[in-house]
Amino acid sequence: MEPIATRVLIYRDESGEKEIPIRLFAPEPQDNHWICRFEIDWPGETRKSYGAGHDSMQALVVTLNLIAVTLYTSDAHEEGKLGWGKVGDGYGFPVMSSMRDLLVGSDAKYF
Repeated sequence: MEPIATRVLIYRDESGEKEIPIRLFAPEPQDNHWICRFEIDWPGETRKSYGAGHDSMQALVVTLNLIAVTLYTSDAHEEGKLGWGKVGDGYGFPVMSSMRDLLVGSDAKYF
C-alpha cells in the first residue's frame, strides 16, 4: 500500500542528523468503522499504528492527532532532538486541546 502523504522530520544527536520519515495511509473500512494507518521510522525501529473513527474523515483526523501525540511524548522530543525543518520548531501536526501546552516553535504559534 502506498502512502497518501509523507513528512520527514530531523533527528539530531551526537553522531549528526538523521531523517525520520512519517507515512500516512488512506483510511480503510474495518467492520463497522474506519482505520487510518501510519508509520514512523525512528532510529532502530519502525513504529506502525493507526487511528480509528466512525467514518473515513474521523479516522484521518484522529490519526493526525495520534501522530502528534506520538511525537510530542517521544524521548526524542523530550531531549530536544527532533524537528521539522529545524530541531525544536515543532512538527506540523494538529494536536488535541489537552496537549497544547507541549507545543514548541511554529506549532505553538499556529496550532
